[in-house]
Amino acid sequence: MKTRHPNPIPAGAVHRIPNDLRQALADDADALERWKDLTPLARNEWICWVLNARKTDTRQRRIERVRTEIKEGMRRPCCWPGCPHRKPPAQREIRLTPRREAAKGSPRRNVSATL
Repeated sequence: MKTRHPNPIPAGAVHRIPNDLRQALADDADALERWKDLTPLARNEWICWVLNARKTDTRQRRIERVRTEIKEGMRRPCCWPGCPHRKPPAQREIRLTPRREAAKGSPRRNVSATL
């Protein structure tokens, strides 16, 4: 059975908050209050940025940056292209000509075959 925290720290839109980041925020009351003020998408960006670190020391540096930068007022990590996990796969079917334009005499094109 999972233990629930008495004061849960809110997670992101896609990612759950990892234990090391949870502990770092729990140890810093000011950072925790600012974390709670972030939107779920903004929290998700910070979480994904931390999870994306390949090395342990990089991850620890990022966790410290989360604490300091959200206290400075930053809403999302700087120079981060965004969480790739929340973006749906691209749908490339395009229909250029609706039926009413075809009725006017414009030729219909199958654009998906030309992409």
